[in-house]
Amino acid sequence: MIKPALNPVDTQFEALLQELPLELVDSAREFQAFTRARKIKTPPELLRVVLLYCGLDQSLRTVAGNLTLLGERITDSSVMARLKACEPWIKALLPPLLPALPALPGGYRVSVIDGSSVEAPGANGTDYRLHLRLDLISLTFLELVITDAHTAESLRHFTLGTGDIALIDRGYCQPAALVETYQHGADWIGRWNSGMPLWTPTGAAFDLVTTLQQLPPTQASVTRAVQVGPAGSSARVAAALHACRLPEAQANAARRRCRRRAQKSGKTLKAATLYLAGWVIVVTTLDPAVWTAETILALYRVRWQVEVAIKRWKSLLDVGQLRAKAEGTLASLWLHGKLLYALLLERRCRRLGGDQWGYLDQSRQATWWRSWHLMTHWMVTVISGVSRWQESQWSACIEVMTERRRQRKLQTLPAAVQHLLLLAGGAANAPSLESLAA
Repeated sequence: MIKPALNPVDTQFEALLQELPLELVDSAREFQAFTRARKIKTPPELLRVVLLYCGLDQSLRTVAGNLTLLGERITDSSVMARLKACEPWIKALLPPLLPALPALPGGYRVSVIDGSSVEAPGANGTDYRLHLRLDLISLTFLELVITDAHTAESLRHFTLGTGDIALIDRGYCQPAALVETYQHGADWIGRWNSGMPLWTPTGAAFDLVTTLQQLPPTQASVTRAVQVGPAGSSARVAAALHACRLPEAQANAARRRCRRRAQKSGKTLKAATLYLAGWVIVVTTLDPAVWTAETILALYRVRWQVEVAIKRWKSLLDVGQLRAKAEGTLASLWLHGKLLYALLLERRCRRLGGDQWGYLDQSRQATWWRSWHLMTHWMVTVISGVSRWQESQWSACIEVMTERRRQRKLQTLPAAVQHLLLLAGGAANAPSLESLAA
C-alpha cells in the first residue's frame, strides 16, 4: 500500500512552538538532548515526545504507538532512551517562559507564594514539592522551583528584592528567612504561626495571648508594633502585628477544626492554641501608618488566588500525580516537562484570548479555568498529531504497544469455552450462548 503524502510542516504544532524561545533547536544540541537524526529527525519532534509523555501523560508504549502513527515505527525502549537525555534541555526551556522581572523604579509588586505536593504512583505521602510564586495582578507565575519532599517551604527559594511584597501563609513564616528577605529589600505579609517568636520594640518577649485577652469584647481588631527574628539571635526586624477577631460562628468552627486535628494527631491541645483559633493574626514589615490593618487583612484574603491556580493545574493537568516512579530516571523529567506543558498552555491562552482581561486590578467577568479547559482539548489534538496519523501504520502501532513476554499474560477465553462456541455454530443440538452464560 502506498503511504499517503504528508504535509512536511505540521502547522498546528508549529503554532504551539511559537510560544518557545527562538533558540530551541540550538539549545537541544547544546544540551545533547538531540545529537543525530534517526527515528526522531528534528528537535521539534523530540519536543513532541516530551510533551506526549509529560504533558499528555501517555505511557512509553503509547508514545511509541503515537509516533509510529505519525511516521516510522519506534519502540518504547527507544522512546525512553531519548527522554532520558532531555532533562537538562527541558529545565533550560522553563525560565524563558516565565515573565521577566525588571527592576521597579517605584511602586510595589505583590507576589503570592505557596507550595504544592506531588505524589508518585501508589505513594502514601509527598515525594516532591512544587514551590510557586504568583504575580497578584496578572496572575502569572513568576518563579517555579521543584525540590524533594525533605526540602521545606521557604522564602529562600525565590528571588525577592526592593519593591517586592511577598504574601505568604503560616508555612513560610520562618524567622531567619523572613529576616533575610527583609534585608534584601523585600517586604512580606504572613499569617502568624506559633513557631514565629515575637518581641516588643524594646526586645522583651511579646505575650500575644495576654495582649488579645485584655481587649474589650467589642473591639474587633488591634495593631501592635513587634519585632520578628529567630530565638537566640540578635537579627530582628521591626514589624506590625494585625489581629482581627473572627465572628462567633467562624471562631467556633475554627476551634472545632483544631480539636479534630489534635485528636487525629494524638497531640494535647493547648488552651492558648484554642483561644488564638478565634483570631486572624497577620504580621508584616509594611508601615501601618500607610498600610492599615484593614488594607493588610483585605490583601491577605486575596492570597487565595494562588490556591485557585494550583487547583487549576492539578484538576486540569494532573500536576500533582507523578507519572514516573519516585527517584526514577524519568521522574525529574516528568516534573519539569509537566511544568513546560502548563506554561505553554497558559501562554497560548493569553496569546489568543488576550492578557489583561484576567488581571486582578479590574472588574473580572470570567476566570482562567474555562479557557484552560478548552485549550487542553486543542493541546491534546496538536501534540498527538491526530489529524496526521497514517492509517497504514496501525498494524505497526499495535505491534509496538503489545505486552512484553515477561509481564502478566492477558486474559483469554478458556479452551473449553472456545470449543463449545465452535460447536454451537455447526450443530443443531449444541448448547446456545444463552445456556452457556446461564
